[in-house]
Amino acid sequence: MAFIQACNAACKSSTGPSNLVIPPGRFMVGKTIFKGPYSSNPVTVEIQETILANSNMSEFCGRACLLFQDVDGLTVLAGGIFDGQGQSTWLYSNYHSPDNCNSPLSISKFTSIKVQTVTNAVIWDINLVNSKGFHMTITSCSNFVVERLNITASENSLNPDEKHISRSDQVRVSNSIIRTGDCISIGESLSNDDSVRGIFVSNSSSTKTTNGVRIKTFHNSPQIQASNIIFEDITMNDVQNLIIIDQRNRSKDSIGVSSVKISDIHYRNKRGISISNVAITLNCSSTIPCEDIELADINIILSFNCLKKLLSFSSTCSLPIELSVPLETTKTPALTRAPNRWQPQKKNKNKNQGIATL
Repeated sequence: MAFIQACNAACKSSTGPSNLVIPPGRFMVGKTIFKGPYSSNPVTVEIQETILANSNMSEFCGRACLLFQDVDGLTVLAGGIFDGQGQSTWLYSNYHSPDNCNSPLSISKFTSIKVQTVTNAVIWDINLVNSKGFHMTITSCSNFVVERLNITASENSLNPDEKHISRSDQVRVSNSIIRTGDCISIGESLSNDDSVRGIFVSNSSSTKTTNGVRIKTFHNSPQIQASNIIFEDITMNDVQNLIIIDQRNRSKDSIGVSSVKISDIHYRNKRGISISNVAITLNCSSTIPCEDIELADINIILSFNCLKKLLSFSSTCSLPIELSVPLETTKTPALTRAPNRWQPQKKNKNKNQGIATL
């Protein structure tokens, strides 16, 4: 409550820039909403030390601990830490909020920091630790920059998508390190049909993750599109699924087929070490095949541990797909793309270090 009172005093009493400074110390917070519009522009929130999310889930009726909503011109400067204190709640992942809450909450959907309907925003140098669910979500936002984001959680966390972006445009995430979960997920777009278009991922690396770059859709999904998506200059070390399109996600739990049209997808200059003998999986919809999938300058080698087990190495296309070049599956210890075929490649001894960096 003290945060809200301080913010209202600073942001609703001035038409110029305003600053809210959270000084050094440790502060426990429950559900806290910074809701505009504010007369001040821009609004700057500076977190200098540590904020602790209350470990008592009954304190939260909404889906977020800190919510920034309906603000034009927001800057969050950290250097400090937001600790979601998820350790006390991960064992109760089936928990739902009390009946008197307007928005029933399960822990897996809880978010440490949620930013909604915010324009012209910058979040810089923030450290998120051990969220109860998601660490950060960005929804219905525009012209948004996230720089030097650092996310960590212990191995027994719920591991949802650590940072989720949906219904937004002109969002840039860079110079960030994410050490747990599914790194960054992107959902429906800001357009009326919820299609996802215009995604560019470059100059990043992943180490010891389940997935490298993945496009997934669900059964019984609406007739929307995922298109104009580029993955470029990416290095992956000891990754299980380096390149994967999965339109049968959770197929055991659902009926029907995916109606999402996947097209104009580009994988360029990707290097990696696979811990799986399937290097590339393109598992497209049985009713709407993928189109215009480009694989260019792909160099994937099988990890030494897999080689010791004498595993064969392959790529799979389970359903009809239109590729930009002919694809010929070759069972070899390493694969690289030649102009018109897959051919063996010597193992690259140079290893890129780092953990899910952007």
